[in-house]
Order: sequence, then structure tokens, then C-alpha cells
Amino acid sequence: MTDESMAVRSARSPRDRVRGGWPVPAGLIALSLIPLIAGALRMTELAGGPVIMPETAPAAPLPLGLHIVSVSAYSILGAFQFVPRLRRRRNSWHRRAGRLLVGFGLLAALTGMWMALFHSRPGDGGLLLGFRLVFGGVMVVSILLGFVAIRRRDVAGHRAWMVRGYAIGMGAGTQALTQLPWIVILGAPSGLPRALLMGAAWVINLLVAEWVIRRWRVQAVLL
Repeated sequence: MTDESMAVRSARSPRDRVRGGWPVPAGLIALSLIPLIAGALRMTELAGGPVIMPETAPAAPLPLGLHIVSVSAYSILGAFQFVPRLRRRRNSWHRRAGRLLVGFGLLAALTGMWMALFHSRPGDGGLLLGFRLVFGGVMVVSILLGFVAIRRRDVAGHRAWMVRGYAIGMGAGTQALTQLPWIVILGAPSGLPRALLMGAAWVINLLVAEWVIRRWRVQAVLL
């Protein structure tokens, strides 16, 4: 048994070995439904369909389309990376999907940062711009570090960095949840409240990611 396969085996939790592991990806896909639907409606508008979504800042069709497609693929494909059964078959599916995820993730982060710089919504302010650039940059660095780690056969480091990158990429889904109470009570947020609610979503996702990573490390020690 190779060092890599031993590391993968040790990183699995007892629950992973008992269950098929589908509740986690199902939850992640459910979390991404709102941004996925919004992206599909926006793509319909870009293709010349009816205007359904609320008016936002005008954006160049190419980067906006690339962002929507890459985020959608990253969210859905990334969710299936959490299925232990798909990781066990000599990692063939996991490796192939992982290569695609690196490309989709980097494209999603870079196009998001580009649109934040050149096509922000009026009234968003400098704080939200800073959040978008910082978290987008952290996402890029996390994906690159995860790629470098697996090239060095550091499976634990690879998983940790990829989970961090994925957590940031899933920010739009959590942002729908953090803004929902405000929308119900006071209407659509803007300015400082909008920036803080969106920033909180990224922080929440990263905290959950760190909890998951820490749990994996503890279980690896105990196994």
C-alpha cells in the first residue's frame, strides 16, 4: 500500500466507512440552488431572453457568463468530491474531477474579482469591494496550494486547502441565507448592511471549513 493510499484511508471518518456519504453533497447542492437558479436566469437574459432578475450593475457578457458557468460547475462538481465512495475507486474519478475543479474554481474567483473591480453595483461601497477581492484572492491561493500539495503527495494538506477554496466558492449560497432575515424585515439591504451580511457568509463558510478540517485531523490521529 502506497503512502498516499494510506493517508487517504486514515483521513476517512468512521461515518464515511458506514454510509455512502450522500447527505453532505446533497446539502451542498441544496445550498447552491438559489445562486444556481439566479445564474440560470441571468444566462437566459444574456441569451436575449426576458429580463427576470432585478436590475444590477451592467456587466460585460463574457466575464459574467464565464463566472456563472464556472461557479455553477464548481458548486455541483465540488459537492460530489465529498462522497467517500467516489474517492475510493483508486481516485480515478476524484483526480479527473479535481483537475476540472481547479480550472473552474480559479476561473470563478478571477472573473468574480474582475467584475468586482469594474462592474460593482452602485452603492456597494469600498468595504464590499475589499471583501470580494480579499476572499477571491484567498480562494485563488487556496486552490493553488491544494494543487501543489497533491503534487507533493500531501493528501491531508490537499484536502484542507481545497475545502477552504470550496467554502469560499459557496459563499453565494450562504449569502442568500444571511441576507434573508434582513430582506424579510427591512427589504433588500444596501451599503454597509449588505457588505457586512455578505462578508459574514464567507466567514461562516470558512469557520465551518476549519471545523471540518480539524475533525478530519483528529479522526486521522485516532484511527
